Amino acid sequence: MKNLKTGSNLEKVFESGNFAVTAELGPPKSIDAEIIRKKAGYLRGYVDAVNITDNQTAIVRMSSIAAGLLAIKEGLEPIIQITCRDRNRIAIQSDVLGASALGIKNILALSGDHQKFGNHPGTKNVFDIDSIQLIGILSEMRDKKIFQNGEEIKNSKNAPPAAPEIYIGGAANPFGDPLEFRPVRLAKKINAGADFIQTQCIYDMERFSLWMEKIRERGLHTKIKIMAGVTPLKSAGMARYMRDSVAGLTIPDYYIERLSKAEDPVSEGLAICVEQILELKKIEGLSGIHIMAIEWERKVPEIVDAAGLYPRPEV
Repeated sequence: MKNLKTGSNLEKVFESGNFAVTAELGPPKSIDAEIIRKKAGYLRGYVDAVNITDNQTAIVRMSSIAAGLLAIKEGLEPIIQITCRDRNRIAIQSDVLGASALGIKNILALSGDHQKFGNHPGTKNVFDIDSIQLIGILSEMRDKKIFQNGEEIKNSKNAPPAAPEIYIGGAANPFGDPLEFRPVRLAKKINAGADFIQTQCIYDMERFSLWMEKIRERGLHTKIKIMAGVTPLKSAGMARYMRDSVAGLTIPDYYIERLSKAEDPVSEGLAICVEQILELKKIEGLSGIHIMAIEWERKVPEIVDAAGLYPRPEV
């Protein structure tokens, strides 16, 4: 593995040709660091890196950088999320410098959920830049060692550059319309400098397969590492809510019917998730799985093991 951009564990897993596994770790809505430690205990050894969300669904939580540092102390490699909703380009670049100085090597660039969905709906959003511009800024900070305004990242005129080393991720929604535009948007993120992509959670396999077909037609799968997102369902009610309330998400009726008829909906939901992963692993162009077990981190080891993805490689 030569010419690694950061040497992060996630990058090494990808470059070694292994099928990567990441999971989501949601920070607490308080200063209770024990929650991070408890969740880390479930995930340690079963994933290659963990996504630390950035005030997901626009609800105030512990910062992703602070939670990421706690995750490092618990033996996990964080992928901190940075959204464009809450900070302008000055604050974002400042946070990137701080995160890199603390040893955080992976960043996922996101637009961020609109504040009206959260617990401060009257908040004034920022959106100084969008997620594609954020990827471009991260790329130039790393590769050109410059800030967005063109200044070199160094303390004085004669000092050497001291730029962040970051592995850059973005998100993709294969289920947005029109379908033909989705590969174009992914190509823009690749051109901006993204190294890997994590997708929206997948239930409609037919649509996702069609999206991947269009990705392969453009050869985009050879230019970026694509991770397919999965979210285990706990009940038919959860499935209906996600189908009806989460924009850009499609859940086929047969999954809802299957959960409704199950004697143990929780076990059935986990079985569905494992079946999805096994099917996704067969799709050409995929480099990994991202498990979004919403506040259900304790089930991730069971999913990873049942899908034949344990033990994780040491690289």
